[in-house]
Amino acid sequence: MDREALAEFLVSRREQLRPADVGLGAGVRRRTPGLRREEVAQLAAMSTDYYARLEQRRGPQPSVQILASLARALRLTPDERDYLHRVSGHSAPDRTAFTDYVHPGMLRVLDRLDDTPAFIVSVLDEVLVQNDAAKALLGDASGFEGLDRSGIYRWFADPEGERHHYPEADHPQRSRVLVASLRAAYGVLGERSRAGDIVRDLTGRSTEFAELWPVHEVRRRFDDHKVLIHPAVGEIEVDCQALLTEDESQALVVLTAAPGSEAASKLELVRVLGTQRV
Repeated sequence: MDREALAEFLVSRREQLRPADVGLGAGVRRRTPGLRREEVAQLAAMSTDYYARLEQRRGPQPSVQILASLARALRLTPDERDYLHRVSGHSAPDRTAFTDYVHPGMLRVLDRLDDTPAFIVSVLDEVLVQNDAAKALLGDASGFEGLDRSGIYRWFADPEGERHHYPEADHPQRSRVLVASLRAAYGVLGERSRAGDIVRDLTGRSTEFAELWPVHEVRRRFDDHKVLIHPAVGEIEVDCQALLTEDESQALVVLTAAPGSEAASKLELVRVLGTQRV
């Protein structure tokens, strides 16, 4: 671990970012250029003291999970992310299999979507980042770990906990869509990837999955229209738009409703309720 190089790199990237680049308000007059340490720490979901120690060359070696959070917070390019890992004493992630990194361009779009639910997912339906409106509608996905990070995995491994967002009549169709999406990811990532781990685990855990997997349906798409259920406001009909990265490894998903419609009013109510809870 090269503490000096790491500290200098973090300071440099932090000072080159403006609050608007990461979806923050300018606030009061700033004495220093770029973001404050506490703002980077907040964006990376870590304590300000821990981040400060990294910049002061006295912090412990950060884990790859911490580095992934810092790469997102500082809007690093793939090359910059690789450099961050190397000066921290880790190997650069495999770009074909590493799914925690989010492209800065996608994050910039998400930062500007604060009035409608939006989130970025991997090919395994792992929510990498979501705005407050999405958290209010679908719940905060940041607490999931391991295979549970995948919405595909949770759908079959924990149906009682995962399927309450969808009407029961839609469950069979969604099961088929998720298995087809997993099959597409499995073809790209390979047997030894997280996709392979999910397949092996669910084959022995879920009878429904074990029956659908051998069908070999391959499809990765997002429903243009769906019905979601919120515990406070009931069913909400939403339109779904997805913006894919060039390699289609990640997607920015935006949920909207027609202006003036009942669904639009419900989405606004959910957003307000979520803000009040926060």
